[in-house]
This record gives sequence, C-alpha cells and structure tokens, in this order.
Amino acid sequence: MNVSAFGSIDECAIALMSRPPNILWFCTDQQRFDTIGALNNAYISTPNLDRLVGEGVAFTHAHCQNQICTPSRTSFLTGMYPSSIRACICGNEEYSGAAPLVTRLLANAGYVCGLAGKLHIASPWLGPEKRGEDGYSFFRYSHSPFSRLDQGNDYMQWLLDQEIDPASIFTRKPPGLDTEFGSYLPSVKPEIHQTTWCTDETIRFIGDNRDRPWLMSVNVFDPHSPFDPPEEYRRRYDADDLPGPHFEVNDLEIQTRLEGVDFPNKAMHPDAFEAKDKMAAYYGMVELIDHNVGRLLDYLDETGQREDTLFIFTSDHGEMLGDHGLISKGCRFYEGLVRVPLIMALPSRFRADMRSDALVGLIDIAPTLLDLASIAPPPLMQGRSLLPILEGKVEPDSHRDFVRCEFYHTDEGIGTEWKSVGSRANMVRDRRFKLVVYHGQEYGELYDLKEDPWEHVNLWESGAHQSVKSRLMRTAFDSVALSVELGPRRIGRY
Repeated sequence: MNVSAFGSIDECAIALMSRPPNILWFCTDQQRFDTIGALNNAYISTPNLDRLVGEGVAFTHAHCQNQICTPSRTSFLTGMYPSSIRACICGNEEYSGAAPLVTRLLANAGYVCGLAGKLHIASPWLGPEKRGEDGYSFFRYSHSPFSRLDQGNDYMQWLLDQEIDPASIFTRKPPGLDTEFGSYLPSVKPEIHQTTWCTDETIRFIGDNRDRPWLMSVNVFDPHSPFDPPEEYRRRYDADDLPGPHFEVNDLEIQTRLEGVDFPNKAMHPDAFEAKDKMAAYYGMVELIDHNVGRLLDYLDETGQREDTLFIFTSDHGEMLGDHGLISKGCRFYEGLVRVPLIMALPSRFRADMRSDALVGLIDIAPTLLDLASIAPPPLMQGRSLLPILEGKVEPDSHRDFVRCEFYHTDEGIGTEWKSVGSRANMVRDRRFKLVVYHGQEYGELYDLKEDPWEHVNLWESGAHQSVKSRLMRTAFDSVALSVELGPRRIGRY
C-alpha cells in the first residue's frame, strides 16, 4: 500500500478496512473432489490444502456444470449454464460474449485483474486464444506447458529465456500435431514446472499491486493428463499402496450399453491400463500443486495480506482415473468427473474449519464474488451467492435442492482418432439420487447415492424406482426450461 496516496497512517488503515478483499482464485485442471487429505483421503499428502480447509469453508458437494474445460470455465466465469450463453463446445473460435465474465465486472469496479496459465474459453488450436472483454490487464498465458510459441505460450518463452531447451524436459511428438512437445520427462525439476511458473508469476503480480484491490486467476494445467509429475513427486506414491479406482465387474456391462454415447476410450478393467500407476502419478501432480498453494499462503502471510484475501481453490471438472473402467473425461456424469474441490477462505470474514455438504454449483462462484465486492449481479445470472453460508448467516448444509450438469455435443475430437457422435445429455442430482438422461438414447442412469455412493448399481430399469426417475426427469426438464436465455431485454408490450 502506498501510504502517501491516502495521507496519514490512520487514513491508510481506514482505506484498507473499507476496500473490498483481494481475490486469489486457484483453479486446477481436471482435479477430482476426493484428492485432499483433510477431506477424507488418507493416501495423499496435501498439507497446504489441509491448512486452507482449516482456514475456511470446504464445500464437499460442489459440481461443475459441464465436464469439459471450455464449457465449464465459461460457465463459472459468468455464473451461467453453458447452454444459456452459447458456450457448449470445446475448440470454439471465440467466446460468444453472451454474458459478461465476472473478471470484467470486477475490473470495471476497480479491481486490477491478472491471470497466469490457461484461460480456455476459446480454442488455442490454431494460434493464441482469442480474447474478448475478459478484464485481465496482467496476462501470462500458457494453455499447456508444451503448447508451441505460436500459440502464445509465455511459459515456453520463459524456458527459452532461461536458456532451457524444451527438448531437455519434454518428450517430442510426431510432426503435424498441434504441439511439438508432449509430456514432461521424469527428470524435470519442480522449480521449472508450469505449476511453479504460474505461482512465480502470481507472486510477482501480487507484489506489484498492493495499492488497490486485485484478483488473480492461477490456472495451472495439472493434474490434467498426461500423468507426468517430476520424478521426485512421483516416487512419493507406491501404486501398490493405493486403493485403486472405484470399479465393479458389472460396470463393464453398463458401459457396453452406453457405447453409443461419447467417451474417448472404451471401458475395460482398470488393470488393463495400469490405473493404480496413473493414480500414483496423478497424486504426485496434486502434491506439487499443494506445494505451490503453500508458497502463496506463505507469501500472503509475509506481506500482511492473508486476512483480507479471499483464497479460492477449485477445478474445472474431474477425472475418471479408472472408475467404472474409464480414464479421462467425456459424456459421463460419475462423481469423480462432475464433483470437484471448492474451498473458500477469507480469515477476516468467513467461517473457519467448516465443511459444508450443501449442493452447490461452480456457477455459484461468480455471484459470490460480486456479492462480496458489493456489485449488483447481471439480472439473468443463474448462480446463487454462497456468502450467507461463508459468513455463517445460514446453516452450512443447505443451498440448492439439486444441481445440474449438461453435455451438448461438447467435444468434437478434432485431430484425434476418436470422433464425436454429438451426444447430448443432462444430469440432475438431489441429496440422494442422481439421474442421467442421454437424449435420443433408450438407456440412461439412475443411482441411489446413499446406498451406492460410487454408482455401481444402475436403477434406470428398476420398477421400484420409476417414481423417483419420473420426479427427477421433471426436475431436469424444468431446470432446462427455466435456464433458457430469452434474448434482448424487453422494451415494450409488443
């Protein structure tokens, strides 16, 4: 804080108390909800995320609104369902601009906004991602660690500036693909990893912007596949000591009946693709993320900003990681794919060490930020502020009666062997049951999450559950109808 800008020390203190909080928004890519030690994972080491859980509110039932990057990210940046803002696909030329990004609204209100890592509300396939009115004045872009320089990869440029040959830390891909390089080599040092670079850029941004409210988006690529942590993190996990994926033999029968629905790989026994080895690598990637979360928490403490900085930790969607015999992501709605971490900590205002089992959506983040900054949300924003729960004004376990996730021809599979068939589907779940309707298909899914939390027993054809199925179908139908974008504002009777 520049004291001279306000006058006396007392005036400076008043300005600090009256200004809205800073926002540090750490969003990983493809991280499941069940990857944090303090939230019931006894196999993973996440001391810094555990610390963040202790300082704030952890929402244990947070759900994305689409299980692919671009629709999910556009959704939580606008507080709208992807289908309401024409943001349903991945690989799109540009964001439609149908609703303002929350970062733009905060920038308009006086926040300085920065980003390090990926944005991915438009495609980087043919060149740098097209940016619209995103509000970011500090923009250190790296869609993925191995994206080419002609895709605007600031991280790759940083490596070259440090005289680090990318070929010494990445595998090479065959000519003609979208990237020259592939996964990290095991020998990569953590201090030059993209996750660390994003954190370094964030610390630089925070240090340069202490004189006014700031928002920083830390959008690392990990723990997205390929499963390639530095070796020193990979060796911390012995695959034989891990529990492995949630899998039952009858899962293969269910997936066989869903083979006409988009998913990039065929279900098989997890042993066939070494799922436990992938889990060990995935956990190593999460632990590197955790280390850098700790660096940020420590820096905020050292600079006296921790009390008045909202630290959000979340992810855009999950990862199957072998559950039900599947790896990666696609048109499925299992817990490991649609449930994500969501921790929000602001020591000066929020509850501490609170677990909330309320059903929430990532669309609830944007209205929460606007509420916190005393900014009126756009009239059609569909998310609901979480501030009453965070501040202890309401009971922590009630927010929504249900959550919905949608998939509308999301992933084309351009440039890969897998080609999309254009699946469309909706999931709705309440406190107990989850329904998935694959539009145009006779077969769907219905699970009793109380009796069957990992969704191995499909009740879609169960006679005893047809009333539940009918009720949730009406709920989903109503939710879709009520989220339709009506077009420009009305100015007259006709």
